[in-house]
Amino acid sequence: MTAQRIPKRLVTTTAAAAAVFVLAGCGAGTPQSQTSSTPASSPASSASQPAGSGAATAPATPPTASSAAPAPAGPALCKADGLTAALDSAGGAAAGSLYMQLILTNSGTEPCVLRGFAGVSLTADANGAPIGAAAVRDQSGPAADVLLAPGQAGAATLRYTQAANHAGCKITPAAGYRIYPPEDTASLFIAQPTDACSDAATQLLTIGVFQSQ
Repeated sequence: MTAQRIPKRLVTTTAAAAAVFVLAGCGAGTPQSQTSSTPASSPASSASQPAGSGAATAPATPPTASSAAPAPAGPALCKADGLTAALDSAGGAAAGSLYMQLILTNSGTEPCVLRGFAGVSLTADANGAPIGAAAVRDQSGPAADVLLAPGQAGAATLRYTQAANHAGCKITPAAGYRIYPPEDTASLFIAQPTDACSDAATQLLTIGVFQSQ
C-alpha cells in the first residue's frame, strides 16, 4: 500500500488552528478581576444636603435676658411713728358744725407720701377704744399723693357736728381724736375734749383728702 504524502502546508495550518482553539477555551473559563468604585450620588441624595454644608448645624442658643437693675423705689407711705398730728380749728363753725384742719407733719429723716384718707374717730383716752362712728370720707375732692419732705406737712379738712344737735344721741365725753394715717394700722392721739355719741348710728365726723400744707 502506497503511503500518501500529506502536504506540509496543511499540517502547519491545522496545528495553528488547534492552538487557537485551545487558547480560546482557556480564556473562557478564567474569571476576570473586578475593580471596586464609589457609586455616584443620586440626584435625590444630593438635593437632601445643601451645597457646601458640613456637619449638622447645632440649634441657635436663645439670647439670655439682660439682668437690668431694678427701678429705684419711690418714697414710702407715711407711718404713724414718723408723723406728728395736730388740729387747727381756724376754719370756724357753721350751722352747728366745726371745721378743722387735720395736720400731719413728717417728723422723720426721709421723705414719705400721704395717700388718700386718714381714719378718724373720737376716743375716751390715748389708749381707749373708739366712741361712736368713725369719720366718713368726703369724696367731693380729687385724691392725690402728697409728698412730704422731712418737716413738711399735709392737711385734710375734718368736720365735727355738735352731738347735741342729733336727736337720740347718747352723749358721752371724749378725751380727743384717734388718727390713723392713710393705709396704716398704728394711730396717733390728739387731746381735745369734746362730746361724742356712744351709738354708732349717729354720724358726727367727716374727713377729706390730704393736700399739701
